[in-house]
Amino acid sequence: MTPFDSLFAAAQEGAAWAWERLYQDLSPAVRGYLVVLGAKDPDDLLGEVWLQVARNVGTFSGDEAGFRSWVFVVAHHRVIDERRRRTRRPEIPVDDSAPDDWPGTTGPADDEALAEVETERVVRLLATLTAEQRDVLTLRILGDLTVSEVAAAMGKTPEAVKALQRRGLRRLEKMVREGVPL
Repeated sequence: MTPFDSLFAAAQEGAAWAWERLYQDLSPAVRGYLVVLGAKDPDDLLGEVWLQVARNVGTFSGDEAGFRSWVFVVAHHRVIDERRRRTRRPEIPVDDSAPDDWPGTTGPADDEALAEVETERVVRLLATLTAEQRDVLTLRILGDLTVSEVAAAMGKTPEAVKALQRRGLRRLEKMVREGVPL
């Protein structure tokens, strides 16, 4: 029995330590995937993903790579559901910007702000791609899924996934090379 098999068996039996370990191992990448795909509240959606995983854990069988893939497929479906909800019930944006006279901050908060700016730049760059190209690239890079796993998650052929990946990467390369401001 592999270490993952033992961990997964403990999670299926409801061991809190096993769930905590699975969550700690996968959540940063899954949350990043949700952010890149434009989830309105990625932390809330991450919770929905894990809730669905917990509900359906008894239906999963496979190895560690298969579990990782399965979790990202669940996340992918949650993003699609959220997109559908947002189109059915669009929200009116509210200006929640801070007043110009608020004092600046220094220290760890600034580091977090810089990291957020970089994340926002990546999100804006990815937003220039088609939704399918963006989904393929984020599942391949953040999800670390194989072409076949992405194809299964998206209901496409592996050849279509490869083509979407190739076109998306070419577009991103061109934008970065040309220094397109974002």
